[in-house]
Amino acid sequence: MKNIQYILLDLDGTLTDPMIGITRSVQHALAFFGIKVHNLEELCPFIGPPLIDSFKEFYHFTDEQAQIALEKYREYFATKGIFENNEYEGIKDFLQSQVDQGRILMLATSKPEPFAKRILDHFKLTHYFTFIGGSTLDGSRSTKTDVIKYVLSTNKITDLSRVIMIGDRKHDIEGAKNNGISSVGVLYGYGSRTELEHAGADFIVEDVDGLKSLLL
Repeated sequence: MKNIQYILLDLDGTLTDPMIGITRSVQHALAFFGIKVHNLEELCPFIGPPLIDSFKEFYHFTDEQAQIALEKYREYFATKGIFENNEYEGIKDFLQSQVDQGRILMLATSKPEPFAKRILDHFKLTHYFTFIGGSTLDGSRSTKTDVIKYVLSTNKITDLSRVIMIGDRKHDIEGAKNNGISSVGVLYGYGSRTELEHAGADFIVEDVDGLKSLLL
């Protein structure tokens, strides 16, 4: 992996574990529609993909209902859910090891950019990154494919053989493939080995130490 110069990283399920904050925010949104979910683990599939897509897929919401659900989600997330979150053990050491090797780290998340920046600041992770790329609040840039394209184009990265994307869900892997870059799937997040293999991950690692070993 000596040729890798740029590392794009997902946020949720890759750098931090947002399970409580995201699922409680979804729970809050669903309650507005009279849908009661008591077991937060049932809402874990919402972690990773664009939220509007998930509301439509899992609860068969119309476009209009999904947009309202997103607004209700953000009501809770912006003030409480954003910090109901934990940094994965060893992630700072991994990021520092990559910076020490002279690599350039960039965030590529489906989470709205303002929220992503607040989370990185909260966990004191911001200084590891030269660029923070996320979705837009108005939905004009929402898919992981679009976010990765935005990160690459904004930073004028043209030698795609020197770029790798790291994430825990199929959307990370598919987004990387759609942009012509390699990908690593991590199993400590919210995607299974089957999901990552089916999406076409170039590499799959079990834990943060596995990431560090892979990228030596």
